Amino acid sequence: MSRDRVAVEQRKTKETEIIASVNLDGKGRSEITTGIGFFNHMLDQIARHGNIDLELSVKGDLQIDQHHTVEDTGIALGKAFARAIGDKKGISRFSSALVPLDETLVRAVVDISGRPYLYTDLPFTREMVGDFPAEMVVEFMRAFVFNAGITLHLEILHGENCHHQIEAVFKALARALKEAVKIESDEIPSTKGVL
Repeated sequence: MSRDRVAVEQRKTKETEIIASVNLDGKGRSEITTGIGFFNHMLDQIARHGNIDLELSVKGDLQIDQHHTVEDTGIALGKAFARAIGDKKGISRFSSALVPLDETLVRAVVDISGRPYLYTDLPFTREMVGDFPAEMVVEFMRAFVFNAGITLHLEILHGENCHHQIEAVFKALARALKEAVKIESDEIPSTKGVL
């Protein structure tokens, strides 16, 4: 690897204070503190199954609810990802992953295109997993995708346990990102010559 694909993004608002550090050529190490236990666990899936070293320090207005913390984490992580990927020279660009977790099966399809788009078909079976609202999954994904500049399609093909559904979504994203960021050549993977 001739270049470092590492980036740090800092975001401070009246609602959150975040430092996000990403190494796309890492070993899957993570140090994550968001104040939301289940969310920490899901973000750890991105690191572990994506071989992305990830450090996230998040302080948010959890006394209100989890929305600002989850969304702003997606924004900061997406911006760090975009900076780390750089000009996209040589990356695989496209990838997909099918991830089972017991009775659940999730598909994630990624295009690191520079054109953000999110499609979801995520019929979660419950509104909450512990104290984590399932609807926050889509909020995180939207914030991440639009700030990372990627196209992402996420579908739960089947499953009944909401914890399994959400965890498989994050694992599928991680596996798809892992393949899409792989360096395969020294060319920009586009007929336009730019992404």
